Amino acid sequence: MLLRPALLAASISLALAFALPAQAAKAPAKAASKAVPSEPTLAHNLSEDNAARLAELISRFHAETGQTIKLVRLEKGDKPATLNLISRYQMSDTLSQPKDFVPLHSMMQKAGEKLSLSLPEVLRPGVTDSRGKLVALPILYSTPVLFYNKNAMRKAGLDPETPPKTWFEMQGVLDKLQAAGYDCPYSSSWPSWVHLDNVSAVSGTPAIDSKGNLKFNALPQVKHVAMMATWTKARYFRLYGHTDEASQQFRNGQCAMLTTDSREYASFQDARGVELGVAPLPYHDDVFGGRRPSLANGPSLWVGAGKPAAEYKVAAKFVSFLLSPKIQVELVRHYGGLPLTEAARKAASSELLQDGRQMLEAAYASLQGKAEDTGIRLANIDRARLIADEELDAVWNDKKPAKAALDTAVSRGNAVLATHPLMKKSQPF
Repeated sequence: MLLRPALLAASISLALAFALPAQAAKAPAKAASKAVPSEPTLAHNLSEDNAARLAELISRFHAETGQTIKLVRLEKGDKPATLNLISRYQMSDTLSQPKDFVPLHSMMQKAGEKLSLSLPEVLRPGVTDSRGKLVALPILYSTPVLFYNKNAMRKAGLDPETPPKTWFEMQGVLDKLQAAGYDCPYSSSWPSWVHLDNVSAVSGTPAIDSKGNLKFNALPQVKHVAMMATWTKARYFRLYGHTDEASQQFRNGQCAMLTTDSREYASFQDARGVELGVAPLPYHDDVFGGRRPSLANGPSLWVGAGKPAAEYKVAAKFVSFLLSPKIQVELVRHYGGLPLTEAARKAASSELLQDGRQMLEAAYASLQGKAEDTGIRLANIDRARLIADEELDAVWNDKKPAKAALDTAVSRGNAVLATHPLMKKSQPF
């Protein structure tokens, strides 16, 4: 039981108090008065700007409840804090060490806080157990979308309110953007997440099957990666890195179009010379079955094991604070995360500026539909993702054909996953 050490300690203290003479019994009380209550911690690895925003959120929590939470850096190998903001690239390590964490629903129940959260199905993979109960809170989830500069569209003689829906349509748009003088018509952040995990999902051929085997070397993925190789040669597509490097090129107006996480809209609002447009992730219209939903993923909040009951009490109050509609709106506005409740979604849509509403509409349109989602993401498993990025680079740098590169990525990646502890457990709790 989560609270057993605390209850046992309380029972021992109580027994000693009754066993000792009255005068002696006062001594522990005096010592106890000097004890400093343990302070719950929230570990993260956010950028300096986002860490400052999180600190402001903690200050608001303190002002409303009188409770405090200490922010600390999340370092690899450290014992988990009371609460831990885990990025998708740390997720595999988290899920492979379930004893270091306790389920969110269990903490909330024992702390006496309600967790009446009917989470949309698209946000459940990876944060719910086999019974559908929350083991973590998907606090800043997002899905890939297409951002585009409406000013660039106008310059190219294109309708800024009619972005491309398919990859085929997009090629014609990129040709006109290039002719209009754009050296970078299109780029992408997080290439494995966008072009393998999500293009696979949207095409109805998941990158990883239910048994944890990589399978992103089928015909739809090979055709897509080969298409991107032709775009690279034609200078329609430019790759700047494997994380969010391309986002900066879009932000400064150099790239006209960008595929990346929907949450990045928050950092594009003050982009120089960019009138922001947002659309669902394009799809291949020649794939059988039509367009399927994209995937949701991102940082989630996990509860560290072995903490005092008093810390869990404060942590549970903070979770309830995060789920309130007003804070959900703040998380959308400042971080671009998807609202977790229907009430929060309605509130965010009514209170956000136009760009924010466009982002939410595009994200939910991209996620719409029914898909076979195993909950396992290539982007969440560092070693496999790095292999995939390396092989994608080989194709887009004209060093390997698409089929050979994806076959190699799958083979090398599956060899890694065969020894990965995450693949030996179907459920973390």
